[in-house]
Amino acid sequence: MTVAIEKPEKTEAAEPAAPAKGARKVSRPVMIGAIFVVWLVLFAVLRGKQTLSLAVADLTDLHRWINDFNDSIGANRNSNPLFLYFFNEIRLVIDNLVTFVQHLISQPSGSRPVPEIGWLGVVGLAGYVSWAAGNWRVALLAVAGFTFFGLQGLWQESMDTLALILCAVFVALLFAIPLGVWAGLSDRFNRIMTPFLDFMQTMPTFVYLAPLTLFFLIGGASATIATVIYAAPPTIRITAHAIRNVSKTTVEAADSLGATRRQSLLKVLLPMSKRTVVMGVNQTIMAALAMVTIAALINAPGLGVNVLQALQSLDVGTAFNAGLAIVVMAIVLDRVTTAASAREENARRSKNRFVKWRRPLLGLGAVVTVVLIYLSHTYLWAADFPGDGTVGSHIASATDTATNWAQDHLSGLTNAFRDAITNGLLNPFQTLLTDSPWWLVGAVLIALAVVLGGWKAGITAAVCVGLLVATGVWSDAMTTLASTIVATVLVMILGIVFGVWMGRSMMVDRMIRPTLDAAQVMPPFVYLVPFLALFGATRFTAIVAAIVYGAPVAMKIIADGIRAVPETTVEAATSAGCNTWQIITKVQLPMSRSALTLATNQGLIYVLSMVVVGGLVGAGALGYDVVAGFSQGELYGKGLAAGLAIVLLGVMFDRITQAAARRAGA
Repeated sequence: MTVAIEKPEKTEAAEPAAPAKGARKVSRPVMIGAIFVVWLVLFAVLRGKQTLSLAVADLTDLHRWINDFNDSIGANRNSNPLFLYFFNEIRLVIDNLVTFVQHLISQPSGSRPVPEIGWLGVVGLAGYVSWAAGNWRVALLAVAGFTFFGLQGLWQESMDTLALILCAVFVALLFAIPLGVWAGLSDRFNRIMTPFLDFMQTMPTFVYLAPLTLFFLIGGASATIATVIYAAPPTIRITAHAIRNVSKTTVEAADSLGATRRQSLLKVLLPMSKRTVVMGVNQTIMAALAMVTIAALINAPGLGVNVLQALQSLDVGTAFNAGLAIVVMAIVLDRVTTAASAREENARRSKNRFVKWRRPLLGLGAVVTVVLIYLSHTYLWAADFPGDGTVGSHIASATDTATNWAQDHLSGLTNAFRDAITNGLLNPFQTLLTDSPWWLVGAVLIALAVVLGGWKAGITAAVCVGLLVATGVWSDAMTTLASTIVATVLVMILGIVFGVWMGRSMMVDRMIRPTLDAAQVMPPFVYLVPFLALFGATRFTAIVAAIVYGAPVAMKIIADGIRAVPETTVEAATSAGCNTWQIITKVQLPMSRSALTLATNQGLIYVLSMVVVGGLVGAGALGYDVVAGFSQGELYGKGLAAGLAIVLLGVMFDRITQAAARRAGA
């Protein structure tokens, strides 16, 4: 009886709450729209107030303090124990390593008239190593590529670049592979390492240079150390991933046979991870090449110096010739390491009857290589590359001719395109960011972070906004932010159009993907050259270069996301009468939203690094501040603060987009 009475009472109590089910949760697009409406209203009322703008030469107390700190370090570098017994020793070791490799294959100033191994020996050694690590095809590519450096008249510069890459990759792998193995074996250590790796990979290449010159001065040592820091994370991540993905049953079988932890690592985990680890080495080499060329800003020798000087003098032909050498080196190194990662598997699958002759032929090749090295060490004709770089002169001349033709005949089209993007997108958005009160822009960024990524992303955004204000370059940061967001929007438009096309057609994917892979091999420095010819030295040049640099990764991620949509879902939509447009917009894109968010994340990081490099060709804002900090001592503090601002922008948007991607995939 009591139960019968209580039941209806509970039902009656629950019934009044039923209308609450009709309450609708406000969607994210509506909340984002509301944030922008409020922003625009307040902008109209408060425009031009509390913008924290500075003149180009203006310095804050922070900038002056950094300048004083830099002067203090310079005055006490040879007396402070920390420098005497730590930083100076590291610099000395790295300098000796770089000098040793340069003496082997190049001709640094003050050395003997010819290097220890001349051009003939280097070409032979490159071909032999490529053959031993990969196959005869990449060996021919390596020989052709290295010979091409000499024909361009850039043999010395190419060898200087190669020497820095070899030193940086050697040092990076000494640390990266053990750390990667440790992270693969220990979840706790992996969790500790991940934030540091995220931070290191979020920072644009530019930003590594200024703080390192503070402790290691300019030159090869700072360039090598910066390259090590920038290039090590891919190998650490990929090695850890490879170790974690070794079959557990295989490891358990080794343990059951009595294998020690050391034996299990050396006999099971590392051999089974070798192919993936070599892929990590490939990524480290590509990152090292990108960093070494940028390091010309801190007096690192090599091809980057040629590109930098040509960009500063707007000499497109010379810049293109040196940039082409960088691209050729990137392609050779990429193909050799890629072939090395797949060599054993290809050998197992191959039924070529000449496979059994590989070892004897390699032995013969080693003898020939030693002979070539001896000749290059002994005879001047085999040591100093013959010719006067006529091919390079022709390339530069042809490029200048093409540039002049493009400027004469395409200037109307390119100027119209530039003006449309600049006046239609860039200027209005830049005005909104730079003329709004700083606290209003900060509040908008924090609110968007909370809506898109959650409260943790909001806290990260709040910290980054506060630190951006403290750097004293808020206005320049907003100018860079405007260029970055406009370029990212255009990257995502291209990414969606081509990514959907590739994801829906394997034939299109096979046609386009090799071009995207080749584009990702090119260092960011090189992208500026062709667009400098088309658009001149303007901020728009940096934006277009950033779009071309960031679009490939976005296209590939979106294509993979579209392809991952279940076929049964697409077939169900087709049978329901949906046309192609409806399938794309109502099924495939919504079901790929996590891939879209990840593509936005990667596209934005790529764009940010490239927009900053654009400071070399008139992009202004933070990129200019960093470049000016290298060349003008009184602006060193402002340049370092600008580098920190770039990092803060990268960290903030990386965290927001990563959190949004996790939400989308949930």
